[in-house]
Amino acid sequence: MSTTIEHVFPTRRDAELAIERLVQEHGFERTDIFVTPVGQENSVGQAVNGGDAAAPLEEDRTDAPIDTAITVSIDLNNEERASIVHSVFNELEER
Repeated sequence: MSTTIEHVFPTRRDAELAIERLVQEHGFERTDIFVTPVGQENSVGQAVNGGDAAAPLEEDRTDAPIDTAITVSIDLNNEERASIVHSVFNELEER
């Protein structure tokens, strides 16, 4: 039976870290993972982070679409692996 697990991340960076861990460390297929903004508009998350943050000797970027959080969802055909997904999502949430 197929299951979909969703988690909302405040930044694009956190969403990308979750995906990277699921794919590289736990062997999930990237094609089973989907990333969407919570709202209708394009968004990089709710806060400036990663490449959108200011760097030394550079001004803050103002063109990043900071609007809503980012949803990561994964389709699973093996419900036994759901605990791995929840663990990765929760670990990143606790940081």
